Amino acid sequence: MLRIYRIAHIAVVTHDLAGQTALMANVFGFRPLRTWDNRRDGVRGVSMAVPGAHGQYWVVLAPSGQDSPLQAWLDEHGGRGGLHHVGAEVPDLEEAVLELERHGLKITDSLPGRWVEASLSPPRHEPGVLWRLRGPGQPAMVGDDDTTAIPSADTEGPALGIVGIDHICQAFHDRDELADWYEELAGFVQVWRTPDDEIPDMADLVLNIPGSTICWEVITGRGEDSFVDRFLARNGPAAHHVTFEVSDWDDAMAACDAHRVPTFGLDEGVKDGAAWKHTFIHPKHTGGVLVQLFWEAEPGVWARSDKIPPARKK
Repeated sequence: MLRIYRIAHIAVVTHDLAGQTALMANVFGFRPLRTWDNRRDGVRGVSMAVPGAHGQYWVVLAPSGQDSPLQAWLDEHGGRGGLHHVGAEVPDLEEAVLELERHGLKITDSLPGRWVEASLSPPRHEPGVLWRLRGPGQPAMVGDDDTTAIPSADTEGPALGIVGIDHICQAFHDRDELADWYEELAGFVQVWRTPDDEIPDMADLVLNIPGSTICWEVITGRGEDSFVDRFLARNGPAAHHVTFEVSDWDDAMAACDAHRVPTFGLDEGVKDGAAWKHTFIHPKHTGGVLVQLFWEAEPGVWARSDKIPPARKK
């Protein structure tokens, strides 16, 4: 089994490194830590600390030169930025590589002895979500051996008040097929699922990644003209969104207004006497990643419901 014990970072690609870094600092409250420019590999980057996400980082990447692989990635995506990979730690990289090979998963990039990149989705559904796996004690990013610390700087305007990364969501044509695959491949544990007919155009489930505080959500389309099916037709089984928890809903919405960042898809409710709310920020306002924000008056009420059945038994 592929043993993933921690999601370490989420990496996005942009053509505007400075602008994207400023956006994530000013609006999201992320703190820039280190920067690098590895012209040999064509990669520039900035690592950023996420409030409340201990040991987990947001990494902004940009091409360094027109022959950079990241420039090719941007060209393939119509010049739009977006989520490039999810970085995770494994206890033994060589063992992880053997496990990838046993499951027919192709390594798409690597730095021998340091890290490997591969889609962890079932091979016949590639490309899926790209993961970067690294062994213990190894730098996560190209350029980590020659980075420059970024001095602390004042930000402009109020931030969202993020208190952590809750989950990463992947779209897939059959949520149970992907959940079973992740369980067999890496020991992901299904902890929550909606009933098949609760939501008109989708069904979802949530997987716990042993050792990680970030969960993995899988969404599947239901009915005719589901937004999930449209997404899959355009992007394949890729990452759909990243979800952050905010400490105060009114403050978060005020920060969006102050930075002229619109939100959409507001939903709210009350469970067991405690309120919850969530909304989305369009990728064009976040550098290419669909972002979901949620707030809950008490821990767990956003996802808890007496009607939600236990995980499916095989």
